[in-house]
Amino acid sequence: MAEPDAALPSRRRRQDRSGVGGAGDRPRGGGRDHGRHRGGADDRFGATLEALGGLARDGAAVSASVIDTSSGKALLAVDDTLVQPVASLGRVLLLIEVAAQLEDGGLHGDRLQRMARDTATGAGLWQFLQESTMQVSDLATLVGATADAWAMNALLSTVGIDAVRERAESLGIERTALIDRVRDRRGPDDAPDASVAATGELSWLFRGLALGEVVDEAVSNRVLGWLSLSSDLSLVAGSFALDPLAHRSLDHGLQVVSVTGSSLGVRAEAGILRGPASSVSYAVTVTFDDATLQRRLAVVDALRTMGTEVLEAVHQPARR
Repeated sequence: MAEPDAALPSRRRRQDRSGVGGAGDRPRGGGRDHGRHRGGADDRFGATLEALGGLARDGAAVSASVIDTSSGKALLAVDDTLVQPVASLGRVLLLIEVAAQLEDGGLHGDRLQRMARDTATGAGLWQFLQESTMQVSDLATLVGATADAWAMNALLSTVGIDAVRERAESLGIERTALIDRVRDRRGPDDAPDASVAATGELSWLFRGLALGEVVDEAVSNRVLGWLSLSSDLSLVAGSFALDPLAHRSLDHGLQVVSVTGSSLGVRAEAGILRGPASSVSYAVTVTFDDATLQRRLAVVDALRTMGTEVLEAVHQPARR
């Protein structure tokens, strides 16, 4: 990866977006769906279907989507219109809005002050640093690299949640939303989740980023650059055998850009994996009873199984 704000090569021509929902169309419409754990996949994702099906039989709600980046063909679709909580994974929508405002000059050179209203004891580094002000682009880097809660809240306070929502709507995003800031506790007057998403939309969104089509090529590349720094390769991307702290360049022909969301009873990931033979965008969400470590480990193991088959898919030529 040669440039800080350019991760995967984008394509200027428009691509067909069929296949995201498993029925030939990108998911449309809002509101929560109640999944029936039905899905389809080509024969490269048999173990993934079995692993996710096992979680579903144990009471988890599962949703997954894998799309060939070039053709838009759906390789895996498991309840991919199901809207589920995804913890802070919705920060990708915030980063898109921040990138757009940086590109159009709305946030050029701005420095943000760390404020008491933005504090949260979640992920990130800013809460441990002596520097109390940072440039917007540096805060976006922290969000991309560590899901920094303070940086995310500061950016959200600056650009406004309405702007994030309007940007998502302009991109045709209807089932995925950032709905609240990061909070240590959620009271009765707070949104129940920081963000919600449908995996079909997430994989479509990441495909659009890879093709340089989310707002435009410059915005897409900024977002990919920030997310390419993510240090969380604990879920699907844990099967790619990449250095979690340095994986921006091609490594054995692989390059990943991903974002995760984790909270009590929630594990989610979306991303793009480029390989020697092809590139795919993917997303998966599992909500489950997090009462025991064994249940959590079972979820992580299922997501690693999916990661193994995603890895195998990018080593095989795309099937047209």
